[in-house]
Amino acid sequence: MSALLTYSEKVRSKKTEFLFIALTLLFSFLFIWRVEAKSLDFLASIFLLFFVLFLFYSLNYRTLVIHLTSESLKLSFGIFAWTIPLNNVGEIRSDDDLPLLMKYGGAGIHFMMVHKRYRASYNFLEHSRVVIELKSKVGLVRDISFSTCQPNEIMQLLEERISAKKPLNQAYPGTVESL
Repeated sequence: MSALLTYSEKVRSKKTEFLFIALTLLFSFLFIWRVEAKSLDFLASIFLLFFVLFLFYSLNYRTLVIHLTSESLKLSFGIFAWTIPLNNVGEIRSDDDLPLLMKYGGAGIHFMMVHKRYRASYNFLEHSRVVIELKSKVGLVRDISFSTCQPNEIMQLLEERISAKKPLNQAYPGTVESL
């Protein structure tokens, strides 16, 4: 049985797109200037490397695609994707308590320590973020955060999907079962 698509969102950032395109153009001009002035030397190679890097960023990190199905949440940034099975989703919350440098320190995919937990972050600078604590870590990663234009809606849908997957007779943490 294939999983039914519950929610889909494409998140874009004009600010991030502008930044990456501007840096791509800057380093392409610096590379051309350096080659014309001095030929292909070490500095020209560095400019070329940064040009290629920001060209890749401009193309790959243009759109974050979020797909929620009855079985999993999939986050995709160009050629990079992360799929989280819903049975590995623990706590879900908004990601409001980041230090400023981590909150505004970049766009794309980042790996960082937050509150002594290793996190993979799929983000844009100006959008709200949702963080998911994983029940079982994946490699070193214990949390996943991602940008969304609809944080409350996706958190509610995730909670509903997770609740729907629990057997009716399963005891919830902090509750007492009667026999």
